[in-house]
Amino acid sequence: MKEDKTFKIAVLCGGPSLERGISLNSCRSLCDHLHGNGIETIPIYFDTEKKPYLISRAQIYSNTPSDFDFKLASSSASLTEEELKDFLQSVDIVFPAIHGKFGEDGELQEFLEKNSIPFVGTGSKGCKLAFDKHNANEFIGRNGFYSIPSLCIDSSMPSIDRIDAIEEFISTSDNLLYREDFFWGKWIVKPASGGSSIAVYPFETAKEAAKRAEEIFSAGIDERVVIEPFCKGREFTVIILQNKSGVPISILPTEIELNVSDFQIFDYRKKYLATRQVTYHCPPRFDDPTIKRIQRDAERLFELLQMKDFARFDGWLLPSGQVWFSDFNPVSGMEQNSFLFMQAARIGMSHRDLLAYVLKTSCKRQNISPPLFANEGISKKQKIRVIFGGSNAERQVSLMSGTNVWLKLRRSKRFEPVPYLLDTKGEVWLLPYPYALNHTVEEIEQMCRSASSNEQKLHSLANEAKSRLRLEENEASQNWALPSSCTLEQFLDDSTPLFIALHGGIGEDGTLQRMLEERGIHYNGSGSAASKLCMDKFMTGKALEGLEEKGILVPKRIKMHFSELIGLGDNKADRVFSSLTNQLGTETVIVKPVGDGCSSGVARLFGGRDLIKYISYVKDKHHLIPAHTLTGQDNIIELSPEGVSDLLFEEYIETDELTIADKRIHWEKRTGWIEITVGVLEGDSGLKALTPSITVSTGHILTIEEKFQGGTGINITPPPPEFVPQSSLERAKERIEIVADKLGIRGYARIDAFMEIETGKITVIEANTLPALTPSTVLYHQALAEKDPIYPTQLLEIIAMKALGD
Repeated sequence: MKEDKTFKIAVLCGGPSLERGISLNSCRSLCDHLHGNGIETIPIYFDTEKKPYLISRAQIYSNTPSDFDFKLASSSASLTEEELKDFLQSVDIVFPAIHGKFGEDGELQEFLEKNSIPFVGTGSKGCKLAFDKHNANEFIGRNGFYSIPSLCIDSSMPSIDRIDAIEEFISTSDNLLYREDFFWGKWIVKPASGGSSIAVYPFETAKEAAKRAEEIFSAGIDERVVIEPFCKGREFTVIILQNKSGVPISILPTEIELNVSDFQIFDYRKKYLATRQVTYHCPPRFDDPTIKRIQRDAERLFELLQMKDFARFDGWLLPSGQVWFSDFNPVSGMEQNSFLFMQAARIGMSHRDLLAYVLKTSCKRQNISPPLFANEGISKKQKIRVIFGGSNAERQVSLMSGTNVWLKLRRSKRFEPVPYLLDTKGEVWLLPYPYALNHTVEEIEQMCRSASSNEQKLHSLANEAKSRLRLEENEASQNWALPSSCTLEQFLDDSTPLFIALHGGIGEDGTLQRMLEERGIHYNGSGSAASKLCMDKFMTGKALEGLEEKGILVPKRIKMHFSELIGLGDNKADRVFSSLTNQLGTETVIVKPVGDGCSSGVARLFGGRDLIKYISYVKDKHHLIPAHTLTGQDNIIELSPEGVSDLLFEEYIETDELTIADKRIHWEKRTGWIEITVGVLEGDSGLKALTPSITVSTGHILTIEEKFQGGTGINITPPPPEFVPQSSLERAKERIEIVADKLGIRGYARIDAFMEIETGKITVIEANTLPALTPSTVLYHQALAEKDPIYPTQLLEIIAMKALGD
């Protein structure tokens, strides 16, 4: 019996699968929304070998497990099985947040059941029934639900036999398929037990399928793959919760609109990074009888598969009217704008409401006294508006920043945050809770504009779900409301303090800051003059010239008007490129828009042909440059839909090569320089540089995902002392503070630079006056690395209070 009244929840995360980064996101959400007010969340991380570690809540704000994997391996001892059992038996309940193998295949659940440890979610038997896609499809088919033909290929099957088996399956299935529901001659190969749409590929020939299968086997993703026809129709996903009587209740399905004209897959990137390549509709654009059929079938399948507490099912509404459930997820993803929270918000449940409901019903099912969820009211709090969105290339990162700021400040004891969207047309929308959780700025804008026409349908569906879940008033705390819009000028007539979470454009170039200053409205970040200066990378460099004696350098740069580069032929492009490399003194060059940030439009060019391709994509206002378009370009490059007027060409600075493999840092010395990013935070004694982070990219340039999306990218905070002397870091921090002061930065900022390891000299790339505040931003890592750790909500409170002059 515990002596205190704190309700303790062990949150299990990590695991051996490729979904471990998503698991970290889920763990972060659970801790963010449950911890505090009599509840303690304690994360336990399982590495790729399934060794458990007791980690701090600070570590869950890392971008990926790789950020700290190597630290655990070298500095911490994993728990033995007996120690793990004893610890888990000492808490009130366990909340598994491990996705994929080990977390959803029943193995972890078997361990918990064997040791009589209560946990949230489906038991081992249900996990085993649902996890393998081929077996689950066969199982539901045998039990009267619609299923499609599928073939399972095992890694032990000889390669030639695989091709023969696939050819025979395709030939046989062609006669069974209803042509209206599937693309002729198109098929899918995917891991039998994978999730998050990792390693899902379309194919046309058996040989191609066999090659993809071998890639999956060789990468260790799975030992079995599924071959199935490529569905037409419309994809959906639906969350199911058990109510207080144990009855499964579907919330509101979400339709996933994806252009499959070029046979795109709803893959990992489209699921977890804001992109215009996919749009979500909740409620779906299906007729009411179809929605009811999806909900009732999902509830029946929940029972058939012996699931508990909550789950997420994915499926297809086929053109013939058939409904096929393709994937069953015992542990739904729980990142901040996941389908779980998105659908729950539609019926009035906040993130905390939803998690509290799941926890309470699970406790009731297992005869455990649930925690008390105190009313976190908003009385006597300072109202602060949070604005995000915009129309530039950084708008989706702004959306992630803004919603994260809003959600975290909701747990603040000081502030009452109110979310606002600046849409692509310049209008400002006051957003009710559910509208702020959608995937993209465009999606939210579309929902706002159609809110009145969808109100009756949504209200009816939401009320039915609430009634069937038997929700009490305090279990769905968000009142029903419609979004409302105004002009930016009208928005600024309100003197309520503003938290600017816009990136780029008018939010960061000084325009909005000047308008706020003219009206005397308090806001976060630097003033209009510093914002305007730092937005222009060329002028930022000019402002820092003359600091060489202090160990502060800027890259060699050439600014060109975009119009000078349109219509280049091969010969002229080669001459321009040769001139650039001669002036910059490098064989390759970096090109970037003068004003955009977040790695938008940043590319490395190897020659005239790369220059022609880059200019062509920018001129035609494409939203991205596809991977492998330019030499050595492994990832897509996001572009601004607004186009650019000036481009900056700068020297390519080669750094030492850092990789992390086998839980170790592999450091190949080349030039003695590394790329760092450093946050600065203003305190009572002025601007202070936080602990620098080493940025590790998978290509030549850090992608938007690697910078801001949880589950991707690696930041090492602090840099390991065996490679980077502490004395050099301290000198670099002093120089960063000089840079921030020289640029007139106030409040907080992030400065990106290259650092010479031996001397701490820095070459400044850019200064961000409104750096991203996404769920796993590097600023959180650095604030948590301080002598007195600053947790994310506390950091946001400091930023907001500084804006108020406190």
